[in-house]
Amino acid sequence: METQNILYTALKHSHSGLRWILLILLILSIFKAFSKRKGGSVYPGKDSLFLATFIVTHVQFLIGIILYVFLSPYVSFEGGMGNIMGDSVIRFFTVEHIVGMFLAVILITMGHVRAKKQAELNKGWKTVGVYYLLGLLLILISIPWPFRGLGTGWF
Repeated sequence: METQNILYTALKHSHSGLRWILLILLILSIFKAFSKRKGGSVYPGKDSLFLATFIVTHVQFLIGIILYVFLSPYVSFEGGMGNIMGDSVIRFFTVEHIVGMFLAVILITMGHVRAKKQAELNKGWKTVGVYYLLGLLLILISIPWPFRGLGTGWF
């Protein structure tokens, strides 16, 4: 049991810390996409910032899945849907957080993949910018910020 607590704490802090890196990468990627589009430059088809954002998004999601399935004391399926939906903390972590983040990962993945395919059409900047922006908005809504009263901190 002690090993599980240590693993949970380590992964929770990794997940929380990586959130800040992902948010910064998303903001930089969105800014770059829209500024390059406005500047009229040709989308190269490959971009290291967009790729880094894509990779960090997936690593963050993988850590979150491990926490969700195996370790989190906030995720509970006991007592049926009435229990899950009746407790705001359990509902957030069992349903809202995972669904929001899953949809954000899908949007970021779609933006990255579609932009690569649109390089010849020079639509990649707009595609990455829009999909990453939508993903960022979903992530911001789905983060358990301290002011939401879910028992979490800034880190």
